Amino acid sequence: MSVICLGQHNVRCCPQKESTNLLAIDADDTLWDCQSHFNAVEDRYFELLKPYGDRPYLYEEFFQTEKANMSSLGFGSKAFTISMIENALRVSGGSISSSKIAEIISLGKTLLDMPTTPLPHVEETLKLIHNTNEKPYKMVVFTKGELLEQESKLKRSGLLPYFDDIMIVSDKDDNAYQRLFSQYGASAESTIVIGNSFKSDIAPAICQGARAIYIPYHITWRMEHAQEFEHERITKLSNFKEIPFYI
Repeated sequence: MSVICLGQHNVRCCPQKESTNLLAIDADDTLWDCQSHFNAVEDRYFELLKPYGDRPYLYEEFFQTEKANMSSLGFGSKAFTISMIENALRVSGGSISSSKIAEIISLGKTLLDMPTTPLPHVEETLKLIHNTNEKPYKMVVFTKGELLEQESKLKRSGLLPYFDDIMIVSDKDDNAYQRLFSQYGASAESTIVIGNSFKSDIAPAICQGARAIYIPYHITWRMEHAQEFEHERITKLSNFKEIPFYI
């Protein structure tokens, strides 16, 4: 087995393709739209903060606040809301009104009930895969974020019946991928990871020896930006409905 070093990652290249035992599918911006709702809240948030700076300045300050809080707050609407409040207090020098803080909190709470309507072709494709006779693999949602929030999204989406399980992690690092393989009794080589984020779904899966199906979404959170690379175990698709041809 050869090893290719990509940045800080070691990528194991396996000459023989194993049968698929596990499909691990991302949730946000893979199964349903998520980022556009966060962007809409950000737009209103920056309007509230307009007295304290122009949009590029406010955008950069908020991004740095989120980035600094990531290791302690993680991902999700609650972390996002705390970062909005912290950043508002900082850029305003503590002068922002309590009514604006209350509005920021309300904005953050709207994200807890965002629509989770499946993206085009998602439900029909999951149904097709799920109903495959003598399905040889387990199909799980593998997503990062806050437990209650992600569980609620999946339930509201109506997609829960198509999955064997859901695994929610604080981040999709190497340890999370190892726990994924171990929990469902699959080797990396027999796992296919499906997602929209090259940084969180694709690159780590390849580094662990899994295969990956990359379905980019038209909006990408800045924190998820990453340099893409080609690899024999990466399949890039333009539409969710193409998945059955590659598993």
